[in-house]
Amino acid sequence: MAEIFDALSAINPLYSVSGFAVGALVGFTGVGGGSLMTPILMLGFGIAPTTAVGTDLLYAAITKTNGTLVHALHGTVDWRITRRLAYGSVPATIASLILLSWLGKSSGHAANGLITSALGFALILTAFSILFRRWLLDHIAKHTNNMSDNRLLGLTVTLGVFLGVLVSISSVGAGAIGMTVLLALYSHTPTARLVGSDIAHAVPLTLIAGFGHWLMGGVDWVLLLSLLIGSIPGIAIGAHFAARVPDRYLRPALASVMALVGIKLSI
Repeated sequence: MAEIFDALSAINPLYSVSGFAVGALVGFTGVGGGSLMTPILMLGFGIAPTTAVGTDLLYAAITKTNGTLVHALHGTVDWRITRRLAYGSVPATIASLILLSWLGKSSGHAANGLITSALGFALILTAFSILFRRWLLDHIAKHTNNMSDNRLLGLTVTLGVFLGVLVSISSVGAGAIGMTVLLALYSHTPTARLVGSDIAHAVPLTLIAGFGHWLMGGVDWVLLLSLLIGSIPGIAIGAHFAARVPDRYLRPALASVMALVGIKLSI
């Protein structure tokens, strides 16, 4: 009992406020998880990169589970798209964790270096996907408008593989990068359903990756609890309003959030 009281007393309200803000953005747009939370933890609170990544992955898994339930209740999850992404991301995540574990045992500096490099690459790629989003959508759409379903399946699984590697190492990319490609591949699907599908796919991806980082000692449980206190109600509120907002309003809102993330990454 004393240990529980000590853990609760150690909760930082600023972490909870950050969790609420990021959770609301994730619920409303599907964007803002790792691409906002990990830089906030590192730059705003001085958390070590390895701890920030591991804790953020479990934070995302729990938070997006709640968001998935809300989206599912509103019928804004396309489970076919979610399954296709998972076909690629789950095995890629497991392979990435095995690599990290091997590097950690052979050389802790090598593992930390890989995480730091991957995080930097993911943040730059996220910024690129935000700044050039319209060009990317138009360019990809030219090649996907008349694409067969088998070809679309292959590209979606490939996207899942890419996200599995990137997210399991850096915790960044599932939202901004994943949503940009999904919007181009499934341009005729309502944005709200793509947001819900993206959030649903992130659950197994971040849960497996977060569990792996926990086994490697990269999770701060007090920090995680502080974030969840804010993020669980935040993503529920965001997901609730996302289902009620017409598609013509949701797309500009999604673009605005991506722009805000880009500005944050550029500072």
